[in-house]
Amino acid sequence: MENEDLSKLRIDKSRVVTGTRKKRKLIYWILLIVAVLVLGFLYVERVFTPAVKVQVATVSQVYPSQAFTMLNASGYVVAQRKSALASKVTGRLIWLGVEEGSFVKKDQVIARLENQDVSAAKDQAAANVRVAHFNLEQAQAELRDATASLNRNKELLSRGVVARQTYDDVLARYEKAVAGVAGAEAGLKAATAALEGASALLEYTLIRAPFDAVVLTKDADIGDIVTPLGAAANAKAAVVTIADMSSLEVEADVSESNLSRVRPGQPCEIQLDALPEQRFRGEIHMIVPTADRSKATVMVKVRFVDKDKRILPEMSAKVSFLSRPVTGEEKRPRIALNQSAVVNRKDRKEVFLVKGNSVVETPVSLGGPIGDTVEVLQGVKVGDVVVLNPPDRLKSGSKIKMEEK
Repeated sequence: MENEDLSKLRIDKSRVVTGTRKKRKLIYWILLIVAVLVLGFLYVERVFTPAVKVQVATVSQVYPSQAFTMLNASGYVVAQRKSALASKVTGRLIWLGVEEGSFVKKDQVIARLENQDVSAAKDQAAANVRVAHFNLEQAQAELRDATASLNRNKELLSRGVVARQTYDDVLARYEKAVAGVAGAEAGLKAATAALEGASALLEYTLIRAPFDAVVLTKDADIGDIVTPLGAAANAKAAVVTIADMSSLEVEADVSESNLSRVRPGQPCEIQLDALPEQRFRGEIHMIVPTADRSKATVMVKVRFVDKDKRILPEMSAKVSFLSRPVTGEEKRPRIALNQSAVVNRKDRKEVFLVKGNSVVETPVSLGGPIGDTVEVLQGVKVGDVVVLNPPDRLKSGSKIKMEEK
């Protein structure tokens, strides 16, 4: 009896394990159903919630000078000293010592035409000058001898030692010697002039730089015929084109109606399309005293205050005419966005950053105002797109439909 009673007190472990497994499966199913319901709700809300229609703007890089810019104009960089180098004589190009981009100094020989005939003519003229020198020396020696003879015979004639005829012969010889010296001197001048002419003709075959410059284009090659007129077939009128890079200025067209807003010496900022991240200081050098009737504009020349080797002729440029010079701190570019994109939420400044077709609330740290924009110190970067005048119902994750402002 006792053994039977004890056997009834044993715990059936198989029943306990089976019950626990059933409870776990039930919990798993409940969690799965809840997750499906939540995901379904989010999906339905995302699909069927209408997108908020908003205007957007791009975070940009601005310069403080934009706040005191009076006028903007566009133009091109132009060298005020530019020359197409050619020769005054016609000849074949036999040597060219430069190429595009070469720096040349004033009076530097950059090209040479064939000049054997001109060189020979110069050598002949130089020889003629030497002959004329010898002739002059001979005439001067003859004159000295004739002068001495005349002086002696004059004294002897006064004493009655020599006949008058003898004195007259000596006098004639002296006058002939004087004329001989004058003729020799004239011959020397003529030979010297001929040498100078031959030297000039030889110099014409050497093409020199008239000022310090940079070669912009090479217009002829070795073997080409170079002529001043360039009318002959396949003849070149110029060998190279050079420009003085220190004379670069921006020539901008200003509307006649805005002409009263510019003046000589006015500070400017120059931005080149080739160097969009750089602003160059400038000032108005000249207002050209004539107008373009077809465009109703007046040309304004703006010189660069600071020189830069990256500035090249014919570059496109934009000029901002300022009301005052730019200070040192104002030269630094700033990151800025439209002030209407900033909202106060949760006691902090925020913007709604566009990510695809939705937005993300992003806190930002702001600086001072720059015109109708405000400087951004932290939070967004150049190129980011933000929502303008975000409505109160807009929140992080909201779908949007963008309209470009």
